[in-house]
Amino acid sequence: MLSINPKMLPRLDELEENLLARRERAVAEDWRGEIDGLDLTLTFLRSKREQARRFQRTGPVTLGIPAVPDQKPPIE
Repeated sequence: MLSINPKMLPRLDELEENLLARRERAVAEDWRGEIDGLDLTLTFLRSKREQARRFQRTGPVTLGIPAVPDQKPPIE
């Protein structure tokens, strides 16, 4: 699963603007299949943007995995 770095939020905004312009053209040309594809892509883009914003607010999650202590080599 792809996670978006919050630093990329401005780029996602640019992509959304481009997709909306492409969708306008598809509507004007009556390209129904293209409209459906663009709508789906916009849905995924907005979902990823919201995920990045949540991550930006909360930060990384500590999983609580314990550190493994240094082990001594076996005595022969």
